[in-house]
Amino acid sequence: MTTKDIRTSNVQVSCDVCGRTLLRGEHAQTYLAGGSRRQVCELCTARAVHEGWVREGLALERTAGRSFGGERRRSLLGRLRLPRGASEQARPRPAPQVNGSAEAWHEPVQEAGMASAPEPRHVHAVPTSVEQRTVSAIERFNRSEHPRTVAGVARSLGAPVVVVRPSGEADSLMTVVVSWELCWYRYEVDLSDDAAAVRLAGQGYELAEIDAADCAEPNAAADEYGTLEPA
Repeated sequence: MTTKDIRTSNVQVSCDVCGRTLLRGEHAQTYLAGGSRRQVCELCTARAVHEGWVREGLALERTAGRSFGGERRRSLLGRLRLPRGASEQARPRPAPQVNGSAEAWHEPVQEAGMASAPEPRHVHAVPTSVEQRTVSAIERFNRSEHPRTVAGVARSLGAPVVVVRPSGEADSLMTVVVSWELCWYRYEVDLSDDAAAVRLAGQGYELAEIDAADCAEPNAAADEYGTLEPA
């Protein structure tokens, strides 16, 4: 008797509303916004509709129900109802000729010397104690877009375990690990650069993938909005 090798495809899909990666068994719905397709988890469909996004199937039904012939007839009737002078003004005027060639018409272009200078990056002194760096890292995290990811997952899996500690690579670099029994997220916060955003450094589905110190003794907690507070 021969055995068959069964393989499953693990394609990670992220919600374009809350930013979290969908868990196993969750299904995303496709919405249209600004001419592009967006993936939305089941928890964020109401927020997507509130933002004006249209579900892809509904958008196709609306498009199919339009009468293109009726639109052409309305456009023709609209042109016939225009006054004679208005129809003449609506016609495109030819570009003026200069020395036998068409004169180029462009919007004024800002000279290179007058281009706006980039905003300066402010470098701040890093707190010396671990407690002060922990508080600063939490404040930076709460000002980022990542709390909505924590709130979205917490609605399904409950309150997470949050550990904020130095990364060990540099005194100014802190890590924020938010974990549940089924998934985890690791963020990095650079306290020396005020312009640098909090970035997602890793994520996974098994707690064995992270260090024991990142989930053993939590020193922070998350509320229903994903905002962190020191424990």
